[in-house]
Amino acid sequence: MASHSDTLVVFFGATAGANGGKLGSDEREIILLVWQIVDLHEKKVGKLQRCLVKPDTLELADQCKEETGLTLEDIVAAEPLDKVLQQFQQSVSSELKSLGRSSYTLCVNSPLVIRQALHPEASKKNLVLPECFFSFVDVRKEFHKCCPNAGPVQKLTLDSMLEYVGLPAVSEQMFGVKEVRSMVQLTLCILAEPHNHKFSCVETVKYKFDSGTCSKTEPVDSETVIRARGLPWQSSDQDIARFFKGLSIAKGGVALCLNAQGRRNGEALVRFINSEHRDLALERHKHHMGSRYIEVYKATGEEFLKIAGGTSNEVAQFLSKENQVIIRMRGLPFTATPQEVLSFLGPESPVTDGAEGLLFVKYPDGRPTGDAFVLFSCEEYAQNALKKHKQILGKRYIELFRSTAAEVQQVLNRYMSTPLISTLPPSPIVPVPVLTTPPYLPAASSTRDCVRLRGLPYTAGIEDILEFMGEHTVDIKPHGVHMVLNQQGRPSGDAFIQMKSSEKAFMVAQKCHKKTMKDRYVEVFQCSTEEMSIVLMGGTLNRSGLSPPPCKLPCLSPPTAYAAFPTPPAILSEAALYQPPLLAAPRPAQTTAHTPAHTLAYYPHQPHLYMNMNMNYTAYYPSPPVSPSTVSYFAAPPGAVAAVAAQPHHAAAAASSVLPQPGALVRMQGLPYNTGVKDILSFFQGYQYAPDEYSGMVQMSEQARSLIQPKEWLCL
Repeated sequence: MASHSDTLVVFFGATAGANGGKLGSDEREIILLVWQIVDLHEKKVGKLQRCLVKPDTLELADQCKEETGLTLEDIVAAEPLDKVLQQFQQSVSSELKSLGRSSYTLCVNSPLVIRQALHPEASKKNLVLPECFFSFVDVRKEFHKCCPNAGPVQKLTLDSMLEYVGLPAVSEQMFGVKEVRSMVQLTLCILAEPHNHKFSCVETVKYKFDSGTCSKTEPVDSETVIRARGLPWQSSDQDIARFFKGLSIAKGGVALCLNAQGRRNGEALVRFINSEHRDLALERHKHHMGSRYIEVYKATGEEFLKIAGGTSNEVAQFLSKENQVIIRMRGLPFTATPQEVLSFLGPESPVTDGAEGLLFVKYPDGRPTGDAFVLFSCEEYAQNALKKHKQILGKRYIELFRSTAAEVQQVLNRYMSTPLISTLPPSPIVPVPVLTTPPYLPAASSTRDCVRLRGLPYTAGIEDILEFMGEHTVDIKPHGVHMVLNQQGRPSGDAFIQMKSSEKAFMVAQKCHKKTMKDRYVEVFQCSTEEMSIVLMGGTLNRSGLSPPPCKLPCLSPPTAYAAFPTPPAILSEAALYQPPLLAAPRPAQTTAHTPAHTLAYYPHQPHLYMNMNMNYTAYYPSPPVSPSTVSYFAAPPGAVAAVAAQPHHAAAAASSVLPQPGALVRMQGLPYNTGVKDILSFFQGYQYAPDEYSGMVQMSEQARSLIQPKEWLCL
């Protein structure tokens, strides 16, 4: 602490790139260090030291040459950074000994030289910095504390501070020497009468990142949060903390983001202790982590809490042990026990507190997900555990990788918020007959009454598209603007618009083609609703023609089933295009004069569907294994499970028409020949059915089995 130190070491540094207020923002290496000792008791100064530093990349920016007056010839003969730091430590220790002093604190004109230049460079070069570089005082903040009327800290310069106290500017011209002598003069001035200032505002640099938990009710200042994008998928919270070395991250302030499949998407939200450190973090935009450059943007406290916040007591208790290394295990057998996991990890990687150091991730109904988190007391044990990556437990290979406290919260939040089908509340809306094809979800048609916009700015919204359309906006159908997102949920630059007629679509394509939107020209093509539907369901549309979407969704029939079960195309697309709030409580259709007999379910019209169409349609293709709680599986109305026919002629009759009553038709392949009713009902645990409507499922003959399609499918 400066208040207990005998001396100050006035310290200054410069890099091969930008200096001053932009020091360290371009990742350039340090090329100059200057320092001088000030005795706080005797108010004397030591010898001024100036050392050049040889960077690994022998290149100087033009701005650096102009400001410092240095050339490549000057720095080629210099020592590398680690040697200069050793020389600094030896020089300061020697002078302190001669002065009879025992401790010192660095004094700088700006924290940039310590936080943005020295610590990041030492971290990249794996250098261990002396302890003195983890605390310092800022002469501007000390001066402002002593002379509060001098102006805001951010606007204080050495010349303005000297002028305020009536001292002449230093006449020295050599770069670095002038700055150090100016700081020494200011220091001696505020130490003397009438100020008698005590240096006490010591800033510290954290040695390491502290992991921890974050409650959803905890207030998080949006001015302290950033979003880092482009991270290597295997990076941990410690790797991210190392990228921001020199800046103070709040405890548990690194939250790795996961995609819809629960895997890391290369993004993280980072919370700093204050807005000053957040602003310094933003200056590291496009700095490198290994060979990858990392984008750094502002984020909000709400975004951070959404990822890192949690309320589970089980998670809080699991993460209550501090200074633990967290490893995530994925792909565990559903029957795996704590003892089997401990045996798998082995004695060379003991888990903290045995079974208490294991956290199995489960669904709300208690079913295991195959994920678990493990605590290790040290890095060595964690490294031994990571060596078992993709080794076999039971009949499955297990993935192991580093994790974070925020990821534990995020994974638990994701699985615990998964809705149980059997607990979905009934819809209070009174059923009203509707057409099989709602006006905002057209049946596939070859009529070219749509247009496709390609090359949209990624920041473009629906309002921008409407402004782009201009006078043709009046010809857009209700709910007719569809934004296309990629598999990461980000804008793809494409959109589809349904026009009132093919003539209107032709006019738009002619007049709006290659018009500009936000400095980008946008291509506009006429297309059909069939082409639009295929793209929205995950297919592609390019010069080579149409490529159908990958039919991974179990609630879609495979293409080979279309002939046997002639269902209207609109019904096939509903399962993929309707959002969960619309499908959560389907109601039986009431057959009226206006309702076709083959209508399967009623979904009430939603006025806000226009905005809800801005979604990632391809995200609703879940990967196996599936379960009743998987996205896009929804409860059928009571009594809606159709039995599989026991006789061939019954199966043929079922194949000749669409299911006459509302509900779900389930076909299964690969059933063991000794399968009974209890086995089938156990398989469909979580779905609603009436006990008197599954009696036909038990007598499945070889002929009935042969009629089952190659993939199981569910039609709502």
